[in-house]
Amino acid sequence: MPVATPKQYEAMLDAAQKGGYAYPAVNVTSIVTINAALKAFADAKSDGIIQVSTGGGQFASGLNNSDAAFGAIVLAEATHTLAEKYDVLVALHTDHCHPAKVDGFLRPLLEASRKRIAEGKGPLFNSHMYDGSELPLEENLAMSKSLLEECASLDIILEIEAGVVGGEEDGHDTSGLPAEKLYTTPEDMLAVYENLNGIGRFLFAATFGNVHGAYKPGAVQLKPTILRDGQKAVTDKYGAEAEMDLVFHGGSGSDLSDIRETLGYGVVKMNIDTDTQYSFTRPIVTHICESIEGVLKIDGEVGNKKQYDPRSYLKKAEKSMADRLIVAAEDLLSNGKSIYGTV
Repeated sequence: MPVATPKQYEAMLDAAQKGGYAYPAVNVTSIVTINAALKAFADAKSDGIIQVSTGGGQFASGLNNSDAAFGAIVLAEATHTLAEKYDVLVALHTDHCHPAKVDGFLRPLLEASRKRIAEGKGPLFNSHMYDGSELPLEENLAMSKSLLEECASLDIILEIEAGVVGGEEDGHDTSGLPAEKLYTTPEDMLAVYENLNGIGRFLFAATFGNVHGAYKPGAVQLKPTILRDGQKAVTDKYGAEAEMDLVFHGGSGSDLSDIRETLGYGVVKMNIDTDTQYSFTRPIVTHICESIEGVLKIDGEVGNKKQYDPRSYLKKAEKSMADRLIVAAEDLLSNGKSIYGTV
C-alpha cells in the first residue's frame, strides 16, 4: 500500500478519535529506520505515522550537503516506495519546524508536494508541524493561520503547538524555561480553535508538562487533565463537534497510565523518538562488545568480515526498533485496528 492519500489520512484520524486510540509517530533518519517502522506497523496490524525532523532531514542529506529539506524529500520518497509492500496505512509527517526554519525547510517541502500534485500524484507529506510556541500566542497563531491556508490548498494537515515542550531536540533547547510555560491553558486552546477552525484540518500539540528526552521515573510531571479541561472549554462553547485532534509530544518514557488517560481527551498521535533511538542503538553496542575481536583488526589480524559488515548489526537494530514500536502501538491501543482496505 502506498502512503495514505489525504482522504485516507483523515479517515485514520477520525477512526482514532472515535475509537479512543492514537497512532505512534516515529522519527526516521535512514532506510533502516523506515523499514523498522514499517515492519512494526505491519506486525502490529496498526496504521502509523512516520515523521522527519529538521535534524533528521539534514542527516539524511549527507555530510557534504547538510540540507534538511533535501534529506526530508529523500526519506519521504523512499517511504512512498517501501510502503507499497505493506498492508497497513502509513502517513508522512514532519516534526518541529520553528519560525526561523520555515523558509528553508517547510516551504520547500510544500513546493515539492505542489509539484507532485501537478503530476497527478498526492502530496509528498500528509502533514507538517509548525512550532511557533517560542513566539507570543498572537504571533504564533498569525503564522499558523497563513501556513494552514497554504497546507489546506494542497490537502495537507498542519500541526501547531501552543505551550512549550520542555527539554532539547535537534538543537532547540527549552530546558531553561519557567515551569508554567510547559502547560497550555484552556484560554490558549480556545484561541487556537477560534483562529484556525474553518480554514483546514489541523492537529494541536497542547502541552501538559511534556519533555523531550530520557528522564528517570518521577522527573517529568505530566498533567493530562489539562487536555481534558482545554477540550471542555472549547466544546462547552462550540459543541461536541469542536473537539480537537491532539498530539502528545515527548511520549518516550511516559507512564502507561498517563498515555492511556490522554486517549480519552482527544489525543490521536503520540511522538516517540528517544525510546526508539535507544532501542536501535542498544543491539549495535552489544554486537560490538561481543564481537570486538572480529569487528576490529587487532594486533595485525584481519578481523571477521561477517562481524564488521554493517548489515550484521543494522538488522539487529532494525528488529529491536520495530519491537519497541510494537509496544508503543499496544500502549496506544492502535494494534489490530488498521483501517487498510476499508477506505
